[in-house]
Amino acid sequence: MPPRKKRTITSETPSVFAVLGSDEGETKRRANELANELTPEQGAEFGVDTVDGMADNAEQAMLRIRQVKEAIQTLPFLGHDKLVWLKNANFLSDAGPGRSTAVQEALEDLKEFLGRGLPDGVRFLLSASEIDKRRSFYKSLGKFAKVEQFDRIDPTRPGWEEEVQAVVHRLAADLELRFEPEALEVFVRLAGSDGRQLRNELQKIDLYLGDKRAVTVEIVRALVAKSASGVIWELGTCISKRQLGESLTLLDQLIFQGETPIGILYAAVIPTVRNLLVTKDLLLRHNIDRPHAPLQFSSILGRLPEEAIRHLPRRKDGGINAYGLGLAASETYRFELFELIEGLRACMQANIQLVTTQLEPKLVLSQLLVKVIAQR
Repeated sequence: MPPRKKRTITSETPSVFAVLGSDEGETKRRANELANELTPEQGAEFGVDTVDGMADNAEQAMLRIRQVKEAIQTLPFLGHDKLVWLKNANFLSDAGPGRSTAVQEALEDLKEFLGRGLPDGVRFLLSASEIDKRRSFYKSLGKFAKVEQFDRIDPTRPGWEEEVQAVVHRLAADLELRFEPEALEVFVRLAGSDGRQLRNELQKIDLYLGDKRAVTVEIVRALVAKSASGVIWELGTCISKRQLGESLTLLDQLIFQGETPIGILYAAVIPTVRNLLVTKDLLLRHNIDRPHAPLQFSSILGRLPEEAIRHLPRRKDGGINAYGLGLAASETYRFELFELIEGLRACMQANIQLVTTQLEPKLVLSQLLVKVIAQR
């Protein structure tokens, strides 16, 4: 998640709030923001009871739940309003303390307690980065609470770029930043899907531009730090451009960052070679000149019949990632068709070697890059 656009579940009871989601940065940011909004006029010192939701074991988790119930039932020290915040709870997932049957029973009891309504002037806020959505506690929250959810977007899933683009577009609009279409694509590829990094990079661009509001590709490349997914994208770009030295350097960087060799193969090498192959074949088969810019490929696809493009890789929603294929199509002149066919076979062989042999994974990938990129 970064984040997906927050999903709000409305309820008739405005006294119970929950901020949840696997995008830890966005979840914590919004929880702190909401806590400030809900803090009574007498201030946090007298109007807020914060219960630390981090528990090392089941006994601590049940203690936190009891503390929440006691805090809700205790009258505010001054004034008539009070906020009780169970902060960063780590026992709502199916891991650690959350696996305990006793903790699950305590959560069921808390659910019934909250569902009966809170005393006048008391509001309750729950924040957690991990929650088991199969449990009845989560499923029942929307019946008595206002829930905001921020789930991390999975960058290994086809079509993740479009989801992140929608988030970036919304965040950029708040800063009055205007992205050129290609600049938005490059920004997402470099910055990745983590909500905190997306905000940081947008704020960096905002400060750099000053009164100017247009974001170009040059500005993005100059300012945006590469995430792990950004390095993977750069590796794919270097493969497409047959830049062997740069590709090997990026491979070293990804392995140093902790990326798994099989993950690098599936996220960077195979998609790049596959896209080069299918676009090269498409252009040759239909006698079409290669596009000189990725955005031109969409109009090329639009002129072809459905049966001619039925085999192209699809996003999860069934649509074609025309820009991603356009990136490949614009570089196809660097390869012969037979080279790409052999390159895809080499990817299959590398996959087998990685999962069935004791060969050094870095060596396997390095040899694969040489096979795919080196001039014949």
